[in-house]
Amino acid sequence: MEFLTDNLFLILFGVLIVTVLLVDLLLVGRHRHTVSLKESLIWTSIWVSLAIGFYFFMRYYGHLVHGINDWQSLRAYADIYLPTMELPDNFSAALDLYRSQASLNYITGYLLEYTLSIDNIFVILMILTGFTVSPENYKPVLFWGILGAIVLRFIFIFIGSALIHKFSWLLLVFGAFLVYSGIHMFLTRNKEEKMHVRDHWLVRFLSKHINIYPEFIGSHFWKRIDGKLFFTPLFVVLIMIEFTDVIFAMDSIPAIFSITTDPYIVFFSNIFAIIGLRSLFFLLAKMVSLFHFLKAGISFLLAFVGLKLLFHTWLDSIGYKTTYSLYIIAGTLLVSILASVVFPRKAVAAPADNRQD
Repeated sequence: MEFLTDNLFLILFGVLIVTVLLVDLLLVGRHRHTVSLKESLIWTSIWVSLAIGFYFFMRYYGHLVHGINDWQSLRAYADIYLPTMELPDNFSAALDLYRSQASLNYITGYLLEYTLSIDNIFVILMILTGFTVSPENYKPVLFWGILGAIVLRFIFIFIGSALIHKFSWLLLVFGAFLVYSGIHMFLTRNKEEKMHVRDHWLVRFLSKHINIYPEFIGSHFWKRIDGKLFFTPLFVVLIMIEFTDVIFAMDSIPAIFSITTDPYIVFFSNIFAIIGLRSLFFLLAKMVSLFHFLKAGISFLLAFVGLKLLFHTWLDSIGYKTTYSLYIIAGTLLVSILASVVFPRKAVAAPADNRQD
């Protein structure tokens, strides 16, 4: 019965997300256009509001996700996902404690994933500009890219959760990898990122195995010309964005497992962060050089959650709470943004002209 409840809730959640995305694409954005700063602000606010609204749903109705309605189901859940939590003797109080912890894990994971997604935005921008994609085609490309990312994250998260519960030492592997990623990102944060997209191995691979039309054809990903099917450069861009998300998922998914190993909470946090990524992209794309300290902040967070995974047993023994992680993540994001505003990047002076008149 619990299995049926879990899957039914997951299906309803998926329907809700896809419905809102389709409303945005087919009704709001049915005409090709360049997304304005105002529109990106509105949609960013909508997605953030939905994510916060889901927090309150988890806080007061989170037991519906796993069909928890008696002591047996609550204890079974706590034994797997909240082994260090001491449940009160009163069932109502114990259920409220579970909902409080589940909602806190969700919002902390969401904030972490949303912050880590910022670096992904800059890489996507490099891909779009590298292929000289028209700004009016950004929206459909990102829509299908995010829809594909939802499917891939679903697979990664539930497989990853199953493996972690079978091989608990994987948390240590994830932790070491995240610490390495954080240190590497910090050391290379000031290097100029260049991506020669047309020489990328994925582009060369696709060129050898499918027919690629040399020019863009409006917003089409493929087109049949003289009876022959051609894929446009926009399709190549879409594949590269999906590939990029797979690479970034190798950091972000292990990171959120430092907050909770409940695959449903991990999935909900990831999905709300991903669907908000598109509107956030249009917002940050117009301010790409403003928040230059974000890279250092993100590298710190990667190292932090990596260390949290490495020492999770010890942290649990001393009573480490998820609220501490929430404060650290929110504080890091806030400090990175404020530092970028207070200490703006210095403009590089043009070389002096040494010629004598």
